[in-house]
Amino acid sequence: MSGAATARGALDADRHAVGRDDSNIVLRDVSKFYGDVLGVNRVDLVIEPGITSLVGPNGSGKSTLMNLLAGLLRPTRGEISILGLPVTRPQDLFHRFGYCTQYDSFPRGATGWQFVFSYLLLHGLDRGEAERLTARALERVGLARSAHRRIAGYSKGMRQRIKLAQAIAHRPQIMVLDEPLNGLDPMVRAETIELFRQLAGEGQHVLISSHILHEVDLLSDRVILISNGYIVAEGEVPGMRAEVEEVREQPLQVFVRCDRPQWLAGRAFELDHVTEVQLHDDGGGLHLRTRDADRFLRLVAELVAEGGVEVEAVGPADSDLQAVYRYLVHEEEEPS
Repeated sequence: MSGAATARGALDADRHAVGRDDSNIVLRDVSKFYGDVLGVNRVDLVIEPGITSLVGPNGSGKSTLMNLLAGLLRPTRGEISILGLPVTRPQDLFHRFGYCTQYDSFPRGATGWQFVFSYLLLHGLDRGEAERLTARALERVGLARSAHRRIAGYSKGMRQRIKLAQAIAHRPQIMVLDEPLNGLDPMVRAETIELFRQLAGEGQHVLISSHILHEVDLLSDRVILISNGYIVAEGEVPGMRAEVEEVREQPLQVFVRCDRPQWLAGRAFELDHVTEVQLHDDGGGLHLRTRDADRFLRLVAELVAEGGVEVEAVGPADSDLQAVYRYLVHEEEEPS
């Protein structure tokens, strides 16, 4: 039997042994401990193609999970497979995987072109193909005109984009991007988000970690919320909110911006379905929690007429990802 046939046989055996999914990223009962310190614990996920955002505060386990997927860490227990291949065989995933760390690490004196081009040569491409793909990647991230400048002279945003160019240059099927939007100005951030959508449209897995919740909410097909090493929720944001409501009657938070927030707060406290009232930091509005949002919103009009309050805006304040995350993390941390 030839060496190639032996290798194919070994890969088929790996897939068959654990019934791996050839089109997705799969984590089964994955835990990582650093001695007695928890990184992530008992993670079960199936990540499909498209844009998936991993959201959590610093220390929640985002980077640990991404490093596990990249093969930079080994799980303490559990199994991880990418496109049907175990991450214990990084040599088989090398050409299918793109990774962009949040930390800067560049060869001394390297230009943007050299940084991407040399990486493609490591993938075994000939010089002509490497040059073509380097030019394409730099164009896609908006660095074609700065390609031959030294990276040491790049801004923070440019350094973020050159790392992204390297990660996408070999056209991988899996993209794992750790805080890729950090340091980007608003225009470049919008262009980068559009690039992520293009990559997802080409059938790639684009896994992003971020704490910029409103952007994650807009760009993601799916969101994974992580806290203290545990996955606390996953799915589309509206779906997660609906699931939460089924499990527990969580009061809806409503924001009212008006010219007499203190008076309105006093009146709201008299309503039996209002559980909490808090004045906004800028003194121009208030947040309320109510068990009956429809009833409250109907009564707002009556209260405004009664007090002669001028209202700029009123509506639900916790329909976004940040509120869902705050609620779920709070629930997770409550003592049993």
